[in-house]
Amino acid sequence: MNSSTHHDSLHDAYTKNFISFSLGCFINVVNGAFVYIYFKNQVFQRDPRYVLYIHLVINDMILLTLSVLLQIIMYTTALRFTPCCILMFILIPTSKISPLNLAAMAVERYIAVCRPLHHAQICTVQRAYALIALIWGVSVTPFFTDLFILLATQPPSFFSRPIICYPSYVFNTPYHKTHSVVVQVLRFSFVFLTLIITYLKIFCAARAASGSNQASARNARNTILLHGVQLLICMLSYISPFINIILVAISPRNTTKILFGSFLLTGVLPRLLSPLIYGVRDKKFSSHIRLHFCRKCHSSVEKRVNRTGPRRRSKREFH
Repeated sequence: MNSSTHHDSLHDAYTKNFISFSLGCFINVVNGAFVYIYFKNQVFQRDPRYVLYIHLVINDMILLTLSVLLQIIMYTTALRFTPCCILMFILIPTSKISPLNLAAMAVERYIAVCRPLHHAQICTVQRAYALIALIWGVSVTPFFTDLFILLATQPPSFFSRPIICYPSYVFNTPYHKTHSVVVQVLRFSFVFLTLIITYLKIFCAARAASGSNQASARNARNTILLHGVQLLICMLSYISPFINIILVAISPRNTTKILFGSFLLTGVLPRLLSPLIYGVRDKKFSSHIRLHFCRKCHSSVEKRVNRTGPRRRSKREFH
């Protein structure tokens, strides 16, 4: 997010907000189509794989909506601590959930390929919902830790004056920085090791399998590779501050443009990856989407024909 909003002219501020809002709406419409198809068909709701997938999509929609909203708010008004804290209570955990959700999806694919006889017993919808609740609990806990550190270290005047509602500005003590580094290293080490181990297991299973089992293992292996790509893109949001410092030092006149471009590349556009990587590639999901929208187009054409038909007949009878 562009945290130097006060350096922008009115035209630049309007342009950046318009771009962010337009991209956010477009991406949420695409993600919303997949959410609609999921809840429209019970076959997806009975599969833990799709339960985890749609949770990832909904989380991306919440994260994108709040990120764009917070950027617009920062351009228009200054927030005090309480409303800012409420926004960050949702924004910060949703930004941490995606890597853990990717790890859960990788483990589910590993069980489906390497333990197919036990998949139905281990991977149930109820356990998928329980895992989602655990992911939220793990993601929310660091926020409360940061909040307690803030309450213990900041004077009372801090909580009554307007602040820049941005995590690195609000949680800016040395204790917060140490806590953030430890949590991030543990989280991404866990996710990275999970993806590596599941990929190697599925790779070995793909080499040992034959026929349809080999094709299934190959698809699962490719999916986990895409999980790794998405994890690297998630890590860009943590690497981008260091890249921004270098780019700003090289071109200080373009500071706001650099920060805004970083926000789009690491905060907005990656939210489009989930439907493209999983929804479009998945044959069952893509077939239901094509079938649903083809029916919509067909029904709209029929309605137009039914409306124009009686008019044409009435004109012929008149003549």
